[in-house]
Amino acid sequence: MSSHAPNRHHLIPLRPVPETPEPAAREPLWRDVVGDVLRRERLAQERTLKDVAEAARISMPYLSEIERGRKEASSEVLAAAARSLGLGLGEVLSLGQEELARRSRVRRSSSHPSPSRLFPTRAPMGEVRLAA
Repeated sequence: MSSHAPNRHHLIPLRPVPETPEPAAREPLWRDVVGDVLRRERLAQERTLKDVAEAARISMPYLSEIERGRKEASSEVLAAAARSLGLGLGEVLSLGQEELARRSRVRRSSSHPSPSRLFPTRAPMGEVRLAA
């Protein structure tokens, strides 16, 4: 009976293997931002989805999807929704731009790992690393 020792190889990468980075925060989408602005304004006015949708002459399910960022509304629909809230389209877009800039700043500051996190260890001088 022949017993073979298991073939044990220890691979050492040529370059340090970076840690798996945390998932990058997703780039904010314009439809999400505008939907949030509309919803925030509607709730601040203590109005129902039904009331605003009727005033804007759009369906309640469609307005709900816009507010949740599920639909990309046309400028005509956004203007109608804005008017029903007593706002101009420019005001909604300006509020959206401010929110988008804020979210982008937060995302940028949290998505750039430091170089020490990417390459936490360096090979000591004289150590040889081979790649297979």
